[in-house]
Amino acid sequence: MKAQDIFLAGVGGQGILLAGEILCIVFMEAGLDVKKSEVHGMAQRGGSVTSHVRCGRKVFSPLIPEGQADVLMGFEALEALRWVDFLKEDGVLLVNRQKINPTTVTSGRMEYPPRIYDVLKKRHPKTRIVDGLKLARKAGDVRTVNSVLVGAISREVDLPEEMWKRAISQRIPEKFVDVNLHAFELGRGR
Repeated sequence: MKAQDIFLAGVGGQGILLAGEILCIVFMEAGLDVKKSEVHGMAQRGGSVTSHVRCGRKVFSPLIPEGQADVLMGFEALEALRWVDFLKEDGVLLVNRQKINPTTVTSGRMEYPPRIYDVLKKRHPKTRIVDGLKLARKAGDVRTVNSVLVGAISREVDLPEEMWKRAISQRIPEKFVDVNLHAFELGRGR
């Protein structure tokens, strides 16, 4: 497998950090050197959360330079737009079809960008929109959106499906493994 730089962006509470951990487990199992960096910010108050995951034969820095991410996983549409400049020209923009209004919007000071998915598609030609919340509901638990998105990204990374399932099973508490594996499969089948 070639080196990968994956930038995850979303809002606190969406499971961005857990998804990043699962990616790291998969890449380490594949025998790659892995580095991760994350910014929690005001995560508990619905603020921006990002995670950089880098893997390859040898990785020297955990931070992805702007314009170098192979994949940008946007767990929330506005956060995907905020961080899209980190994606390389031929990279994949994977966006969850979910809008979470920031405080500037809920307070009435600003408006959520209209037609944000069209804007994202126009900014980046390799944009994939995934209805993570709908698929998580179908799996049986809305808290599994992150597993849906891990399933979606697993199609972009040349590693066996079983490695992803093992990583989820290792990292998710046992009583939630089955629903998360189902969510992963729904995301992967997208």
